[in-house]
Amino acid sequence: MVTVVVGIQWGDEGKGRVVDAYAADADVVARFGGGDNAGHTLIVGERKLALRIVPSGVLMPRPQLFVGSGTVVNMTSLTNELDALAAIGVDLERIKISDRAHLVFPYHVIADRQGEETRGTAAIGTTGRGIGPAYVDKAARFGITFGDLRHPATLADKLRANLARMRSASSASASSQEDVIAQTLDASKRVLPHVVDGVAFIQDALARGARILAEGAQGTMLDVGFGTYPFVTSSHTIAGAATIGLGIGPKAIDRVIGIAKAYATRVGGGPFPSELRDATGDRIREAGREFGTVTGRPRRCGWFDAVAARYAVELNGLDAVVLTKLDVLTGLERVGVVSGYRRGDKPVAVNALGEPDLAVEIEWFDGWSEDLTGVRTVTKLPAAARAYVAALERLLAVPIERVSVGPERSQFAQ
Repeated sequence: MVTVVVGIQWGDEGKGRVVDAYAADADVVARFGGGDNAGHTLIVGERKLALRIVPSGVLMPRPQLFVGSGTVVNMTSLTNELDALAAIGVDLERIKISDRAHLVFPYHVIADRQGEETRGTAAIGTTGRGIGPAYVDKAARFGITFGDLRHPATLADKLRANLARMRSASSASASSQEDVIAQTLDASKRVLPHVVDGVAFIQDALARGARILAEGAQGTMLDVGFGTYPFVTSSHTIAGAATIGLGIGPKAIDRVIGIAKAYATRVGGGPFPSELRDATGDRIREAGREFGTVTGRPRRCGWFDAVAARYAVELNGLDAVVLTKLDVLTGLERVGVVSGYRRGDKPVAVNALGEPDLAVEIEWFDGWSEDLTGVRTVTKLPAAARAYVAALERLLAVPIERVSVGPERSQFAQ
């Protein structure tokens, strides 16, 4: 039994805290894509934990934590995260990494940043963490996997070849080529106990009837194939990516849950039709603490975009939605929802995003001033907030099964 959790906007929807909430009933929490460009934040009581690689079920004692083959992983980020988790008492033996997951090296990071500089004003707005170049190497058959760590001599040869091939990037590194190799071999000693045959691990879990919670990274509108290309991430972020990112068949997926904020945000460049470039946008950013977990960059903020969200519902085959950060909208006199795109008097679809002269239709709803943070039942929400949730459910044509009313683990209304 596999439940897939994906974001249905431009990332930063709050997937980490939702995965944490659902992980209580999971036997395995499995990350299926992305790298340390994806930051997931968990708040449990007084503890705040920012994760970049290890799945977000880490604060639940029960599930095994699996980093699947669809990920690309920076060894330094991984070992730092393992150290941080050990320091708070997490049993690290629960953490498993697929031998087919690929590694991100310093030369990937340099290539990423150089690529952004080359683009100039057309820069994508990447996190500069080498994710894209690592996926390029994977597709070009130059990639190095966690399985390669088991064979130090072969690993060293592959690294030398890659460093020579990317000499312009590697020469800019503070470390010499041999230093990179030595550091990788040294770090591999720490990581290798966690490396498993990824296909066997996930298939064994399925065979014994384990409940698997598959955690996506970024959001649907950042998918490399179906998002607002070229302003996208370098991997597939939709639910179907769980099959190739974990090594499971599509029939193994029982349920797909989409995560959406009660408004919308975006980081970096690219079209964002609901963007608020005014005091309301600034207020939402401050109230929602909309600054990147990984980069600290301020996020662009706007109204909920129901057109893009409906597109994501279809792409992912959603069974339900979890709506996050409803409390952030408290205090606004009215709340807007983008309900249509137009060019002139002609309605257009999501594939028109980024084209000139695109206009949006906005449906307005009454705001509310009541504090939501103590509400635990949707029927107990203020009438205006309840009407807003019902409107989003109607526009998405899929049930909203939980609503978050604060950042802490317990602050969900059902």
